[in-house]
Amino acid sequence: MPRAIVASDKFKGSLTSAEVAAAVGTGLRRLHPDLTVVSVPVADGGDGTLAAAVAAGFHLVPVTASGPTGEPVETGFARRGDVAVVELADVSGLVRLPGGVPAPMTATSRGTGELMAAAIDDGCTRVILGIGGSASTDGGAGIVTALGGTAALDLRALRERMDGIEVVVACDVDNPLTGATGAAAVYGPQKGANPEQVKELDAALARWADLVARETGQDLRDAPGAGAAGGLGFAALALLGAELRPGIELVLELVGFHEQLQDADLVITGEGALDEQTLHGKAVAGVAAAAAGIPVVAVCGSNKLDPERLRSAGVVAAYALTDLQPDVRRCIAEPVPLLQRLGERIAADHLR
Repeated sequence: MPRAIVASDKFKGSLTSAEVAAAVGTGLRRLHPDLTVVSVPVADGGDGTLAAAVAAGFHLVPVTASGPTGEPVETGFARRGDVAVVELADVSGLVRLPGGVPAPMTATSRGTGELMAAAIDDGCTRVILGIGGSASTDGGAGIVTALGGTAALDLRALRERMDGIEVVVACDVDNPLTGATGAAAVYGPQKGANPEQVKELDAALARWADLVARETGQDLRDAPGAGAAGGLGFAALALLGAELRPGIELVLELVGFHEQLQDADLVITGEGALDEQTLHGKAVAGVAAAAAGIPVVAVCGSNKLDPERLRSAGVVAAYALTDLQPDVRRCIAEPVPLLQRLGERIAADHLR
């Protein structure tokens, strides 16, 4: 009996990973009613990571925590055994800014620390932290405070709380904390900071790094990934003893992707748009790299990669909604019938 794995990221603003898989699976089975379709929702460590964990069997534990500008938000962490998955985007992310108004100088990562604290207090000893989509450039000071650190950087309570806790951060950037390629300079403008504010933020991050170095005896401001998520990567490395790993690699491990590959005839991955970013740490490239020689095709809303670029990433073909419906607005509003038709095409082209 033929077997297909659908391991797609969300189509942002349109469909969740699970909805993409359901639509594609419907189309596949129109041509192959006996086909076994296995849905493995994935994410790259940003928004969608929590949903991917829940779809993989983790239990969602609701938590009320501080949003990026201090307002309470309803969020949660995903738990399985002693492992917790925390998604920064869902509590301290750009999507949580009230009215979508940027707050480059005041947004904080505190809520992410509150989620981590809730998971640890609940008995979790391993915290997987996805940090994509941050709204703040606070150097991770917010999470440190929420976990027990103080403004003067008294680390006794923090160290007591984190004793025996393993923190693994899903991180796909290698920027340092400060300087021309640091958190403020590269990502501050994306969070609404003007040139003068970028300078202020970079100076504040440098002072924060000096303080941490004096307290810990090591200076990690130039460590690859220290500038991730507005400098949260720095705090995770320097104060939480965290390990930084590629986001999609970590998520594939969490959702048991490799175990699902046995006897698979085809892997279908996807995301909203295939472009140059796809080739650098995004879900499609990560799934293709992990597919272990099984043919991989992609579904997407739009595709800007030529066949040669796709093949270099391990994708044999791409199927876009805009191939069927050139009006992007309609693709976003009514993607399910289009994805079902793409599923039929994939079945005809790649399954016998």
